[in-house]
Amino acid sequence: MTGKTHLAIGAAVGAAASVFYPFTLENAALYIAIAAFSALSADLDGTSMLNSKLNKLSKLIRELTLYSGILLAGAIIYYFFSEQSLSPAYIGVAAAVFLLGLVAKQGFIRNTLVSVVGCVLMYAGYSYQMNWLIGFGLFVAWVPWLKHRGMTHTIWAIPIWGAIGWGLEKQLQVEGIAIVSMLGYLSHLIADTLTPSGVKWLYPLVKKSFKLHL
Repeated sequence: MTGKTHLAIGAAVGAAASVFYPFTLENAALYIAIAAFSALSADLDGTSMLNSKLNKLSKLIRELTLYSGILLAGAIIYYFFSEQSLSPAYIGVAAAVFLLGLVAKQGFIRNTLVSVVGCVLMYAGYSYQMNWLIGFGLFVAWVPWLKHRGMTHTIWAIPIWGAIGWGLEKQLQVEGIAIVSMLGYLSHLIADTLTPSGVKWLYPLVKKSFKLHL
């Protein structure tokens, strides 16, 4: 499923919740936003609508690193042929930057950027004593390094996400946020179960992908 499809399904879940629970415009907007975000969150383990913008940034960082390494290498060559002394530290830095630009993949850089965002969230949660935000930051920092459609696409991830939602519910004192967040997350897994690749609901206990063909 595409990110737009997951987003639409999640928004529909949130809209249904706004009818089920006592209605206010503020709560309705909250339910829709949380369910829609939850419906996208499982794909933080790969390229998705949530982190696709970071692909351009990671590509830019990789190119800047590579070109910086080339410029530094050119400077070292110039100093060498002009017989000027140059510190071995500069040579080491130039070589390291050049090699990093060659070997760093966009996926690695993107994952690092997502993890940095997660660490910032954890720090904010610690600073403001919000345990749910610490848990959310940990989730964001950890899942980019997982195999796509692995642990984030399992039944075990749903209660973890629900625990984060429960913490937010307790802070905002808005009934149903935990349930809405879990249903939004669950909608993603169900939608992906309808795709040819399916979902490994019980991974790693069972590595078989479960599929439903309509």
